[in-house]
Amino acid sequence: MSEHAKIEDLLAAAHDEGDLSAESLQALSVDADIGARIQAGLGILPDDVPASEVLLVSMMPDDSGSIQAAHNEEAVRSGHNLVLEALRKSAQREDVLVHTRYLNGHTLCPYRLLRDAVEMTRQNYHANQGTPLYDQTVVLLGTVIAKYRQFELSGVPARTVTLLITDGADVHSTQQTAASVRSVVTDMLRMESHIVAAMGISDKTTDFRRVFRDMGIPDQWILTPAGTQSEVRKAFHAFSQSAVRLSQGKASFSRAALGGFGN
Repeated sequence: MSEHAKIEDLLAAAHDEGDLSAESLQALSVDADIGARIQAGLGILPDDVPASEVLLVSMMPDDSGSIQAAHNEEAVRSGHNLVLEALRKSAQREDVLVHTRYLNGHTLCPYRLLRDAVEMTRQNYHANQGTPLYDQTVVLLGTVIAKYRQFELSGVPARTVTLLITDGADVHSTQQTAASVRSVVTDMLRMESHIVAAMGISDKTTDFRRVFRDMGIPDQWILTPAGTQSEVRKAFHAFSQSAVRLSQGKASFSRAALGGFGN
């Protein structure tokens, strides 16, 4: 069986069991290459993870040219790494897996144990591309769902928290829309094991709360920092603290999911 077929089987099973709607399954199947893109992020196998339950932390840093133009490359790099650092200090660090995929599709780090997660550096992150926000959000969320299903099938309870980061509205997607993203996000939230958060770094024109609401992201999980390095770092700090709380178990996850960043 091909790796693509394995991804298709995981997603089809989620649909058959009622976790994914027909609309979401269609969104996750519209691109013939989406299976390979999801596969690139799956990383470590559940059998190689010595944990009785796991938290999957996924981040999609913006690598569009406007990040560079606003002089925020270093803020995004250090913010991402701050999240890793905070989780590494948590008591549950051995139960955390991390995946980082840039907004334009480059997989920096497929799912790995936290201690093996890759930090962002000047060498591996260059913000000089476009903003295919909808297309790549669906790929990332498809990866989250597939990894979650892998653990579920292995008998290991999993929870997930995902952070999308952008400093502009979608301008380069060719296959997905806000509605198709919303379908996938809505299905994930209904499972009560997933949190999808978003950070809209101000470009002084985009209404990021509207953008993310249209994508189905709950208002309490939306951050809208000003486009300065200090404010971007503060927003990453807020996410890092939420991720640490979410790592503390099912009860903490449920409380945090309702409270959002304000919890």
